[in-house]
Amino acid sequence: MKFIRRPDLPPQTRIHIVMLAWLNQGVYGKMTQVANAYGISRTFLYQLLMAATLQLAVLFSTQHRLQSPAASLEPLALLLRLEGNGSIASISAIFKRLGYQPNSVGHLSAYFQYYGQALPSTLTMTSKTVVCYLGDEIFALQAPLLVTIEPQSTASLRIELATDRSASTWKAHFETLQAHRVHRIGMAADRGVGLVAGYREAHPEALWVGDQFHAFHDLFHLRAQWERQAYGAIAKEDEAARKFHQANSEANLSKRLIQYEQAQQGCEQAMARYDQLAMLLQLLREALQLCTSQGKLRTTAGV
Repeated sequence: MKFIRRPDLPPQTRIHIVMLAWLNQGVYGKMTQVANAYGISRTFLYQLLMAATLQLAVLFSTQHRLQSPAASLEPLALLLRLEGNGSIASISAIFKRLGYQPNSVGHLSAYFQYYGQALPSTLTMTSKTVVCYLGDEIFALQAPLLVTIEPQSTASLRIELATDRSASTWKAHFETLQAHRVHRIGMAADRGVGLVAGYREAHPEALWVGDQFHAFHDLFHLRAQWERQAYGAIAKEDEAARKFHQANSEANLSKRLIQYEQAQQGCEQAMARYDQLAMLLQLLREALQLCTSQGKLRTTAGV
């Protein structure tokens, strides 16, 4: 069924629709029945229900100060931004489409900035807490964001917009964490020069391990490189064999034979090197799979 805007529905009819929706909340199929009966979408029906709920909450609230219309849209804007991953321009377009005010990009941008500035950049613990750091660098509009999380809970320990990714900047980052009673047993991260150097300056005796993703990522790049080299060695051996068969004189045959044997030895070494690395990576890939082929989480005993 195709739904269109219904400006012809008078307020009394809309109130009646909301009343039906309110009374039949939780009844399977009733919302669809009401929507079809009045030629409206279920999305519009739920919007009417939400608006009525907000108005009733304000009407029967014990607070004397009425909430501004814009304040009631703030949770929706945050929901679209954080859970829906919507851009500010997209949220503005949605609000305009639904007739919500204010809906300008500038207003929404200022609103998100206000809430973002109000949030602390570092998690503060009430007592000394020892965790494992997981550090990384991400970028927003080409500006570096230094991020440290606790990997088991994925809690953000500290996130800061920095001017650079130098060792001194990362050192101050880790010292701030310790000042907020978040201590470390070690850290896992990639091999970022500033990150690793800053961590070691802040905690000279602390444990640092490279994350497996970047380590294996580099190995897979190496596998592709060694595969190309192996095919190149095969081509050289084939070319050396062709030249050997074209030789006429005994001296030239002897020279071509030596070149062929050298090419053959280099080909065998290149192929063996590639095969060994490819087999190792295949075993690692299988060992690090989180789930079995049936979709069940693997255990230590099953590896």
